[in-house]
Amino acid sequence: MSGSQSAGGAAATGTPSPPDDGSGDTSPRRSAIDTRVADLVSLAIRGLPAAFIPDTAEFAQTVRAVRGRRQIELVPEGTNLRYAAIVALGLATRPRPDQAEVLQAHPLSELVSVVREHARESTDLGAVALTAWAAAEVAGSPDLTLLSRLAAELASSRPLPTVVASWMLAAAVASLRVSSEDAGPSAEIAQNSRNRLLAAQGPDGIFPHALPAASLGRWRAHVGCFADQVYPIQSLARFAALTGDDEALAGANRAAQRICALQGTAGQWWWHYDTRDGSVVEGYPVYSVHQHGMAPMALFDLVEAGGDDHTDEIVAGLDWLDMHPEVLDELVSDRRSQIWRKVGRREPAKAARKIAALTTSLRAGWHLRGLDAILPPSKIDHECRPYELGWLLYAWHFGDTHQLEETS
Repeated sequence: MSGSQSAGGAAATGTPSPPDDGSGDTSPRRSAIDTRVADLVSLAIRGLPAAFIPDTAEFAQTVRAVRGRRQIELVPEGTNLRYAAIVALGLATRPRPDQAEVLQAHPLSELVSVVREHARESTDLGAVALTAWAAAEVAGSPDLTLLSRLAAELASSRPLPTVVASWMLAAAVASLRVSSEDAGPSAEIAQNSRNRLLAAQGPDGIFPHALPAASLGRWRAHVGCFADQVYPIQSLARFAALTGDDEALAGANRAAQRICALQGTAGQWWWHYDTRDGSVVEGYPVYSVHQHGMAPMALFDLVEAGGDDHTDEIVAGLDWLDMHPEVLDELVSDRRSQIWRKVGRREPAKAARKIAALTTSLRAGWHLRGLDAILPPSKIDHECRPYELGWLLYAWHFGDTHQLEETS
């Protein structure tokens, strides 16, 4: 599973693999999948230290491959509180030697403490929600200060990014799992975020980019990105598993069915969707984290909650990392222990997405012909953000998290 149980148990330290479907499959194909996932998890542990800033116990915004005087170098840039919280969630699934390798001997409790301290001063609601999630699931204690901020924002009825509302729901569920009697406003947050997500879902299961969608204006109101589908699937499935809410599970199922039906022939998870008819607005970029981390963790949570099994699509998405038809060069760099961020178009800044949003706003499904030839999807983004490797760890561990023994 991908972390939906409460913290406290000892995660398995062996080879991570997809959950057993009961078929007893011991085929070479299954063995190859298990081996590939284990290799990716090992790569994430080796690669994350490049993004860690030991002096402040923070994580960089990204690690970029740049051409130095004599060789290609990995250069960390900036800091990102959201990413640090996600890495904490991912690292909590790993045994302590792996945590120590990534954090360069800093304890995971220190990372969580630093993240919580920064989140209390942050104006980024996404970072606040992710930190509240990590506080409950990794540290084993709901953070009432952060949860109160989330509850107040939901009560205001101001527009919210769909992703942030989904993280709020995940944080509330994690807090309720730890302690339903001492989880502050978690029940209120869970119900309000659940209601807002389901109210915005389109007839074919696609979620918009913001709640409500109309807050984005005419040209973008109909568009939802892949993240806007994955995080609602995950959080609604977890809410359904906790409460037995059939409507929440059905909403998660519909979204999963639609994105799986639209998956590319080489396993690509496409980027932008139309909430009105459930079609693809624009496919590129294809992000590696969607293939190895975000889609698996959400779809595993869905089946664990009693939803549909999309293992075939998960495996197809994983295969794209090695057998991508768009580019010749590798996306998984074992040499540098990084997974390059995406395959995108050669284009002026977001030109294809802007064109597709415009044409489909005028008529659903209307696309300019020949766009792939004019703006070919043949460019690799040679950077890797730490949250990408964090979600990879989180998606494939299939065991309880390691609850912290000490948190400050």
